[in-house]
Formats: sequence, structure tokens, C-alpha cells
Amino acid sequence: MRFMICAAPDPNAPKTEGAPPSDELIAAYMKFNEDMTKAGVLVASEGLNPAQEGARVANKGGKRVVLDGPFVESKELVGGFYLIDVNSREEAIEWALRCPTGIGHDDILTILPMTGAEDIPPEMMAIVEKAAPTWLRTFWKKK
Repeated sequence: MRFMICAAPDPNAPKTEGAPPSDELIAAYMKFNEDMTKAGVLVASEGLNPAQEGARVANKGGKRVVLDGPFVESKELVGGFYLIDVNSREEAIEWALRCPTGIGHDDILTILPMTGAEDIPPEMMAIVEKAAPTWLRTFWKKK
């Protein structure tokens, strides 16, 4: 089962000045990534740049349009993510509990199950197989 663990700041935490993290803290995060990689569960892990460097695209009258700011408040932004492939929700929680803390934009980890082939009704899967056969070969690869 694949899970995305999204990291976000705690909206109730006191505001801190953007002091760079210590070498020890960065090493702890990288060791966590290394441990997940060695365990064979880490699919991807990335930090995200601030929202002002991104864009928001919405649906307006059935067409996609770029929205001007303001963007969501920084307390609502995702700071990064881990995409893991584990055997259960409980195992995903176990990994999240091992994640270091202290960088400031990852105080709260939200664990979300990813859609798998078994979640898609057979009639919809038939459409997927016809419309996107190349993509389907990459969808939900099993370990």
C-alpha cells in the first residue's frame, strides 16, 4: 500500500524567525530518509519551496485558469512529503512516528492512502486501460 505523508507547520506553534537548521538536525532527517530507503519503503521524498514561487490553477467555466494570489496562508501549506510503499496503515504510522522534528515546516504529518488499482471499479479500469495503457504500466507498481 502506498501512502503520502505530507509535512506542514503547526498553525498553533509560535512563529520563529527563519534560522537555518543545524547540521545535526539536517543529518537526522537524512538518516531518516536513508533508513526508509534501506528498508525498501521510500518511493520519493521532497521538500517544497514557498508558495509564492508556485502557481494555483483552478476551474472556471469548465476551463483551467491561473489564479492570482493571495495564496493560502503559510500555516496551511505543505512543506514537503514522503511517498512510501508499506504493508499497512499501521506501518505508515510507525514510519511517521520515527520522523525527526524541528525544522519548523513539518510539525504535523498527515498520512494519506494513495489510490491503488484495487480501489478503481472494474468498469472504470477498462476505460483507463484503453485511454492510458502506457501510464497504466507505471500505476501502482508493486514491490
